[in-house]
Amino acid sequence: MKLLLTDSGVRNASVLAALVDLLGKPIAEASALCIPTAGYGGPYGDPGGPWRFISGRSPSPMTELGWKSVGVLELTALPGIDEERWVSWVRDADALLVNGGDALYLCHWMRESGLADLFPSLRDTVYVGLSAGSMALTPRIGEYLVGWRPPTGDDSALGVVDFSIFPHLDSDPEHSMAEAERWAAGMPGPAYAIDAQTAIKVTDGEVEVVSEGHWKLLNPAS
Repeated sequence: MKLLLTDSGVRNASVLAALVDLLGKPIAEASALCIPTAGYGGPYGDPGGPWRFISGRSPSPMTELGWKSVGVLELTALPGIDEERWVSWVRDADALLVNGGDALYLCHWMRESGLADLFPSLRDTVYVGLSAGSMALTPRIGEYLVGWRPPTGDDSALGVVDFSIFPHLDSDPEHSMAEAERWAAGMPGPAYAIDAQTAIKVTDGEVEVVSEGHWKLLNPAS
């Protein structure tokens, strides 16, 4: 997959340009599936968040960017659907738009549904993560950011990339740079602290930070 791991969606022209570059065509010619699942998980999950994400009424732009088509892929529903059907939906999509919410809840359902097993074969698909949707692809999220506790009991995510993400930098005292640095001290590898105007673009293993805001690479020597 090609990855655009955002903090708060496509919030500025630089992140939008990065998305178009990954797609290789205008957004108006691309189809997307949005995945709202993370919005139900964790202590702050509620029905309103997924609805705002799906309907394009969230403050974090994703589904409302002018796609040729947008569908909804709810991961908790997939175990009850014929696998060949939903796998074809995923393979036909140009982009997967993955909601924020609880990262470990999202990881759990990516594994349980079988979606995570598809990722290595989706070479041309653009994965666009929003907060938890971005964190789900990292090796670990860190105990500081754990909300919902998975059956495994730990903070392991999917490990598609080799770095971790501390989102919402400087949005409130709990996401200050000082807290990010304390969090990073407990992480085993590189870690990025990113704000609402920042995304991380990954193509063929090459990592590029796209930002009109504030970010910092922590543990760069790890």
